[in-house]
Amino acid sequence: MSRIPPPFANSYVEARKLFLAAAAAVGADIETHRHPLPGPDGAPLFTDIAWLGPADARRVMLTCSGTHGVEGYCGSGCQVAWLGSAAPKSLPRGTAAVLVHAINPFGFAWDRRVNEDNVDINRNFVDHAKPPENALWPEIADVLTPEVWDDGARKVMGVAINLFIERHDQRAYIAAASSGQFSHPDGIFYGGAAPVWSNRVMDGFTRRRLGHVKRLAVIDFHTGLGPRGYGELICRHPTDSESLARARRWYGNGVTSPAAGESGSPVIDGNLRMAFVGWLPEAEVTSVAIEYGTYPEDKVFNALVADNWLHLHGDMTTRKGRAIKADIREMFYPDADDWREAVLERAAQVQARAVEGLTTPDA
Repeated sequence: MSRIPPPFANSYVEARKLFLAAAAAVGADIETHRHPLPGPDGAPLFTDIAWLGPADARRVMLTCSGTHGVEGYCGSGCQVAWLGSAAPKSLPRGTAAVLVHAINPFGFAWDRRVNEDNVDINRNFVDHAKPPENALWPEIADVLTPEVWDDGARKVMGVAINLFIERHDQRAYIAAASSGQFSHPDGIFYGGAAPVWSNRVMDGFTRRRLGHVKRLAVIDFHTGLGPRGYGELICRHPTDSESLARARRWYGNGVTSPAAGESGSPVIDGNLRMAFVGWLPEAEVTSVAIEYGTYPEDKVFNALVADNWLHLHGDMTTRKGRAIKADIREMFYPDADDWREAVLERAAQVQARAVEGLTTPDA
């Protein structure tokens, strides 16, 4: 990968340094949570939370990076850019900004989408006593968790996926493969058996620091789905809810609803941004994910399967292992200036509209 200038970074360690420096430069209060495991170089890992504005602010914009670890390069860059802009100094009276950096630091540092338990933490915020059912997942579980990964395995997987789509349909396949599953800990999109470390950190912070908040705008940065460089705003609030209507007033009618079939994303239970609705039942919560497209869906999906295979059966030190790790980073963090420029432009627009929406009374 070529040298990338700030606000983006080449590693988790570099991203964290940029974030902490930018947050300190604007006088942010910084809360740090150390992860129990180290990064690939043995260095410690952290989730850092920066707070700008009054501690008792009733209106808060909260952004989160690294929910899907390797996607943190993009989200971190957007957060660092925002901190370095004029926006922090022009927050309206009574409004605060909270920036959660690398909520999944393990995945970020190890270039994995999942965490240390192979859990997709964006499927982890559920009632684990009664996790969501994914009835069709068992039909493709083995196909998507191959013991061998080579050209032959890719062809076999492709044939099996096409047969599945013939039996059901494309949307059923997307839901079965990626909406989340709770039965195969070694599989992709696994939601876990209990709240993971990242979940517990965010739960504790929210209950401790945000309980007084009346209006909360949540923006969770993601990559890997949709047209290249386009930042789709995905809203999981119910289709007939005031929250979805409010999101569209704030951000425009381009806000999509998976439940209404408007997004390439399936309906996902247990995602981070919607957890705030449960944590803060008295607050008006408006949550969106900003999803930046990178590469064609089949290439991104193959990279996920390959990375899962590598950590189950492969060796990261081999030529094949290094190629797989380079590929998954590229799929979720393209090494292209035009892509990064599009990302920053969209992020600035969305965050500005969030602050404006928070401070504008609903009609």
